[in-house]
Parts: sequence; structure tokens; C-alpha cells
Amino acid sequence: MDAPAARLPLDETPEALSIAALYRQVHAAVSAAFPRGQQLWVRGEIQSINDRSGHCYIDLVDPDAPRGRDAPVLKVNCWGRTWAPLKQTLAQQGISLEPGTVVTLRGRVEFYAPRAQVNFIASDLDVSALLGRLAARRAALLATLGSEGLLERNRRLPVPEVALRIGLVASTRSEGFNDFLGQLRGSGFAFSVILFPASVQGAGAPASVTRALRAAGATDALDLVVLVRGGGSRGDLAAFDAEHVARAVATMPVPVWTGIGHTGDQAVADVVANRSFVTPTECGQELVARVRLWWDEVVASALHVARAATGALSAAALRDDAARRRLKSATHSQLHRHAAHLHRAVTVTATGSRRRLEEEATGLDRRATRLAPCVHRGLDRQHERVGTWRRLLAAYDVARQLERGYSITLRPDGVVVRSASELSAGDRVVTRFADGRAHATVDRVEPRHRAGDSGADTTEERP
Repeated sequence: MDAPAARLPLDETPEALSIAALYRQVHAAVSAAFPRGQQLWVRGEIQSINDRSGHCYIDLVDPDAPRGRDAPVLKVNCWGRTWAPLKQTLAQQGISLEPGTVVTLRGRVEFYAPRAQVNFIASDLDVSALLGRLAARRAALLATLGSEGLLERNRRLPVPEVALRIGLVASTRSEGFNDFLGQLRGSGFAFSVILFPASVQGAGAPASVTRALRAAGATDALDLVVLVRGGGSRGDLAAFDAEHVARAVATMPVPVWTGIGHTGDQAVADVVANRSFVTPTECGQELVARVRLWWDEVVASALHVARAATGALSAAALRDDAARRRLKSATHSQLHRHAAHLHRAVTVTATGSRRRLEEEATGLDRRATRLAPCVHRGLDRQHERVGTWRRLLAAYDVARQLERGYSITLRPDGVVVRSASELSAGDRVVTRFADGRAHATVDRVEPRHRAGDSGADTTEERP
């Protein structure tokens, strides 16, 4: 158990260290634990990495420790003179350092007083261990794709016999782009190429290639999609070992051919593609060879058809000449026979027409004689009906009703008053008679009440 802290008199001040003195003690402690010339190996997972300044700055964390705010972080500095050759070696081996990569670094511990920071100055990196982990990761990815049935999926898609509509995923600045197009342009065939540009190297290459493949897969009327890259080091193949690139190739709705590797190197994208070729040139040559084979068969078939057609046309010409001669003789005979028949028909028709016209004229006269009296009788009946309706309508004429002693009560605007309930005391009304009009003001309105069904007027007289 610790002894209780000693209490100082209120008028005494404890001796305090300066910040520089404190850091000198920390530096001495770090130097004692890790002498300046001592080199040691450290294994950690990259949390962040930045090499834009020419130097490389890495934050390492323990790969197997739980993450949190209190998790220890090691600041790693790899100066430019060390990082430049190391970065070149990594690129040649197809290795890209990124967050999540577990690395083993060799270097020394250093205390940096201006930032009160313990740094690890890296001088080397275990590339062999990284290669082993990359190979293991590649094998695991192939095993996963195989278990999901994706290794053979694109290979089972049939390639059209005449593949002329090509979707090209490539970088326009690469040699592979020009090598592949050069084969198609020099073939003489009518290839139609739609370019889906993508970056084929660097940290952003996997995402760029994946986007281009998906865009090509969403494009209608493509016979084949070709993924090529040209030149570069073995490290440039790293983008084509990425899982999302491999899955994009494997799940394409059209066959995918690749020309992205060199002799002895095969990326995961090559494994899952419909066909893979060593170079873009070889890929273009095979595509042209398929179309040329089909074209040669078409030409051979066309020559066979031409020769057969020539013989058939000659035989048909002979048969046609004989048929023409027979047809000419038969035509003359038929014309003479039909001319005689037509002359007889004209004579009979002319005689019969005159007789028929005379008969029809006689019948028409008889019908006209019978029709005239019927028309007159019908007109007389209609005149009588019209007179009857006129007399009936005259009985309902307003002027006639007024002459019989009736009157009509109107509002000043000319609207007929049809009920006492439409009027109120003080309303102006106009009464129309047969011989004039009377204007009046309503003094009061007395509605008529009905008593039972007798219809008697029960209105009381009021003074």
C-alpha cells in the first residue's frame, strides 16, 4: 500500500521541471530502452498512409487488438531516400500498400520532442511476407469464386459466330488500346467498337475498371466485351486480382475476353473470363480470325450458289423461250376466237337493249299515271291535320285567354308570379289585361289554407 502524500507548508512551492527538462528525461528513457543504432522489426496493420510529399507517413495499429479511442497507434516515417526504392520494389512485385494491409517493418525508435511524439523510422519492409499474404489472398478469392460457381459462369456464355459489336474496356493512353484497335482496323471488317475508358493501373484502377465493366454490361446490343491493358510491370496486374473486378467480369451478361497479362502471369480476371489472351494484339487477332473464318465460309457458299444459279438460269432461259413460242401461238388463236364471240354478243346486246328500253318506258308511263292521284290525296290529308293543330294551339294563346277575362301578374322584370308565396308586402307587381296593364304595390299576402281533403278555403278575412 502506497504511503500517503506528504503535505507541504502553504508558504512553500515544490520545484517544477521545465518542459525541455521533462522531454530530456523522456528522450533519455526512450534512448535507454531503444539505443539509437538498434534496429527492430514491428508488425502492424496500416490504418492510414500518405506518400504525396515524397516521404511516406503510416499509422500502424495492432491487427488483432480491439479498436477504440484508446487503441495504441504507432507513427511510422519512411524518408524519401528509403521510400523511393522501396516503393519501386513493391510496384514491380504488384503490391500496393493501402489501409487494412498487414506489414512487417524494420527500423528504429525515435522521440521527436517538438511534437512530444514517439516515431518509428522505417528502413526496410518484409516484401516476402507481403507476397505470401497476397498469394494466399488470391488463392482464397479463387476458392470463394469457385464455391459460388463464378469461375465458369462467363465461360459458359456463347460467343456469337460473327462478333462485330465490341465493348472495349481500356485506357486510351495504353499500348494495349492501340494494339487491339490496330488489329480490328486492319482487318477490313465492319467492327463497331464502343469505348468504356478506365484506368488500368494505380490505386484507383480496380474501382475504375469495375465501373467501366458495369457500364458495358448495361449497354444493349454488344456481342462481346474486351478488357485489355498494355505494357507495364508485373505490379500493374494487381488491379485485375481485385475481388470486385473479378466479380464484375464473372457476372457480365455477355462474354468477356481479356488481354491483360504477359507470359507466366495470369490475373484472377483472366481465370473468370470467357477467354484470356497473353496480349491485346493476340486478343484482336483471334477476334478477326473468327470473323474471317465465317466470312470465308460465306464466300465459299456464295460461289457454290452462284454456280448453281448460273446453271439454273440457263435452263430456265431455254424453258422460257419455248414457253414464249407456245404462248404466242395460243394467244393469236384465242384473240380470233374471242373477237368473233364479242361481235356476236354486241349484235345481240344492241337488239335486246332497244327492246328493253321501249318496255321500260311504257311501264314508267303507267306508274306515273297511277302515282299523281295518290300524291294529291296525301297532300289534302296533311292540310287537314295542319288546320286541326292550328285551331288547337289558338285555344291556348295568351292573348285569347286575356280576351276571355283572365289576367296575368308579373314582377317588374317581367317574370310571371305563379304563387302567392313568391310575393311579400311592399313588392311591386304588374297586372296584364287584354286592354292594358296595371301597376300596384302589394299591401299584404294572405296564403290560402286547405282544410282536410274538402278543398274549402279557410282563409280568414282580416280588416
